[in-house]
Amino acid sequence: MASLPKLPDSLKSIQHYLKTAVEHDKRDPVVAYYCRMYALQRGMELDRSSPEAKTFLFSLMDILEKVKQENDGNEAITSELVGSALVEGYALKVFLFADNEDRAGRFNKNVVKSFYTAGMLFDVLTNFGELSEDIHNNRKYAKWKAAYIHKCLKNGETPVSGPLNTDDDEEGAVGGMTDAVRGIGFEGTTQPPDPRTNIPPPDNTASQYLPQPPSGYTAVPPTAGGNDALSAPPMGTHAPANTPAQTPTSSNNWTPQVPPGSVQLDSTDYQRAMKLCKFASSALQYEDSPTAIDNLRKALSLLTTGKES
Repeated sequence: MASLPKLPDSLKSIQHYLKTAVEHDKRDPVVAYYCRMYALQRGMELDRSSPEAKTFLFSLMDILEKVKQENDGNEAITSELVGSALVEGYALKVFLFADNEDRAGRFNKNVVKSFYTAGMLFDVLTNFGELSEDIHNNRKYAKWKAAYIHKCLKNGETPVSGPLNTDDDEEGAVGGMTDAVRGIGFEGTTQPPDPRTNIPPPDNTASQYLPQPPSGYTAVPPTAGGNDALSAPPMGTHAPANTPAQTPTSSNNWTPQVPPGSVQLDSTDYQRAMKLCKFASSALQYEDSPTAIDNLRKALSLLTTGKES
């Protein structure tokens, strides 16, 4: 892959997304592609006019275009719907791995990096539209945990597993997310373990998998986002799992058939069922049968009863 020019100071905040992309070029090219896409989108918001920034962003565009051409048969890159499901599933698995390690009391730099990487991958999901409430909460928790555990390790303290008891603790940890804290996600640590092979076997209790963040939000398991200045490439508005599907414009005049049992469904219901099946297909790519089964059951329930559960 072609190398990028030196990153301008005005775009420094996207360097960790680019670093994550490099780390995933061989592990998961789809994740790497969307990390670079997010870095491009964010970079254009930061600085699209200075000569240095334009040179860098044009080079990044060229790389993305080349990757897209080389993977024209990869549906996860050519279809944002499939891509969003894959990136979301991967981000949740990294998040769940870090949470399991945290709850088991295994505190180290690799856990910090896993939480921090999960938080960045949740950022990447904004490529596809507004985050669902669950993903938004998981993102907040992951970034907080990365800062909190790092701070404890730096100070020679033993972190508390799971969520803390007060908002003040959480806000203090998030507020302490300085450049030094962010840096631990990339300097002096190994890559987070591949969630497809390192996540522990399921426990019968869902709470063993997910944090229960303080003050009212709860993370839940995945169900399965006239001048020479640059213009951002268009992105779709496909939402990640757990958000209602939008009715495509092309389906506005379509009248769906009535399924057995006389349950009246509209086009939005059918599109949602299609999404659930896509999520199940993406889960199978990671040999994640529980998530695939859960999404297929929801699709079947929606088509037969009009409700997902």
